[in-house]
Amino acid sequence: MADTAALEEARAFFQKDIFASTTTGISIDEVGEHYAKCSFTISDAHRNAYGGVMGGAIFTLADFTFAVSANFRQVQTVSTASQISFIGTAKGTRLIAESTLIKDGRSTCLYAINIQDELGTKIAFVTVNGMKLVR
Repeated sequence: MADTAALEEARAFFQKDIFASTTTGISIDEVGEHYAKCSFTISDAHRNAYGGVMGGAIFTLADFTFAVSANFRQVQTVSTASQISFIGTAKGTRLIAESTLIKDGRSTCLYAINIQDELGTKIAFVTVNGMKLVR
């Protein structure tokens, strides 16, 4: 069963990320310890000149999903390096990203983000190295 209180808490906090939440239209669908699932409905604003989803929109989804999974109820964490591999073209109408923790060190971490559409078409695979900002 989903933790509705945690989901609402995460949505309220990350709503302050105006670019991801408002401009791009990304929503937080699930949140857990070192885990997040986020998505957006593909619109014309996300498309490139050829009609596909722009790589920057896909990367923004990955980056935001990392941010939620690495920062929700955690020490503030920023990305230090990211690697994206574009695998396929969206066939559906919604992109969904899932971020999972690979390694949680004392001051750094590594996450993997898988992006697919609602039909199961694999769109991208992203790894993000993060640094914990301990004050």
